[in-house]
Amino acid sequence: MAARKKTAAKKKAASGDLIISKSRTKDSVQQCNVSSEFYAALDEKVRAMIASAESRAMANNRKTLKPQDL
Repeated sequence: MAARKKTAAKKKAASGDLIISKSRTKDSVQQCNVSSEFYAALDEKVRAMIASAESRAMANNRKTLKPQDL
């Protein structure tokens, strides 16, 4: 089942439904190359961070995400 989730995430990322910007990510890397799989993994982490921040804000009776939610 975990393999299905990873495959689905890769398909989602491949379809262009990324939160992150590939060009801005690549531009921010100074000394390394960026593999195509990195973008999907980064996008997954960002989505998880947003979901966690949203949960924290809601637990604190807020509907606004703030830096401290990260």
